[in-house]
Amino acid sequence: MTPKRINLALQGGGAHGAFTWGVLDRLLQEPGIKIAAISGTSAGALNGAAVKAGLSQGSRALARENLAWLWEQMGAITDERFNAWLGAISPLAISHWIETSLPFAIGDAVSRMVSPYNYGPFFGNPLSPIVEKFHYENICCAEGPEFFVCATNVRTGKIRVFGGDEIGTRPLLASACLPTLFKAVEIEDRETGQSEAYWDGGYTGNPALFPLFEPHLPDDILIVNINPLIRHKVPTTAREIQNRVNEVSFNASLLSELRAIRFVQRLLADGSLAPGSMKNVLVHMISDDALMRQLSVATKVVPVPQVLHQMFEAGVTACDSFLAEHGDRIGQESSADLAAMFD
Repeated sequence: MTPKRINLALQGGGAHGAFTWGVLDRLLQEPGIKIAAISGTSAGALNGAAVKAGLSQGSRALARENLAWLWEQMGAITDERFNAWLGAISPLAISHWIETSLPFAIGDAVSRMVSPYNYGPFFGNPLSPIVEKFHYENICCAEGPEFFVCATNVRTGKIRVFGGDEIGTRPLLASACLPTLFKAVEIEDRETGQSEAYWDGGYTGNPALFPLFEPHLPDDILIVNINPLIRHKVPTTAREIQNRVNEVSFNASLLSELRAIRFVQRLLADGSLAPGSMKNVLVHMISDDALMRQLSVATKVVPVPQVLHQMFEAGVTACDSFLAEHGDRIGQESSADLAAMFD
């Protein structure tokens, strides 16, 4: 049977990107699915790079190994003998413990009052040693899925999408550059020769969907959500408010693109647009908002082995459920109800 081709859109979210790791690990074991293109931001870009490096060599197993290696560098424990211990403490308890700890409170306060430019040469991006070890000859090559990395141009406020041989250490670091923690990443523009500064891509595309609209790519886009779209409880504490502000801002660009997709779907359905005049994008989503609502920005910036393990397991389970419930809709229709979201 010919595999169903899909595009992947991978959200950023710091250490919560371990959820996407679990989704991808399960998806790579599904022979009936073929990944045609990947658009990723921040942690989603790192996950996408690991997958691209493996699939460009024709190996799903290598893609899974690359993902495991990446998250081991982040602090994950992949030895199955520790599974019982890693799953023993609830993520809510860990998140609360980190948020209320003195070191986190001090670090959070300092990040709001002190610019990363004040640190001088004494502070570097901890992701640099990891990202520098990626095999870019495999990430930037033409084989395997197309790969796009999203970052935000600091001066213009516009999204910048890197692809092909533009991708390297600096674009990946730029995609994950939180401006309160790290200096903007300077990248030379090939056309102008000028250096441009970039911040985290989540501000303008988390992730960007439009690179996946090209005619030669499949209609289906599978979005892996990390940031909860809905929280039923109105935040009241200072930390809850700041956490929700973070989620809303990092979901805004995605919701904007989804609304545009829904608008085109309606025009095609009622005949206002001729069939084939615009792409009828089929949207699918994998998420675990119930789990994500238990967590906060604290577990995004502080990788804890227990949380990384539980995120990975939750991602595997969520992907399993998606394939069982909606796998047959790929290539046929959207499984995400955009009408309910926007109409």
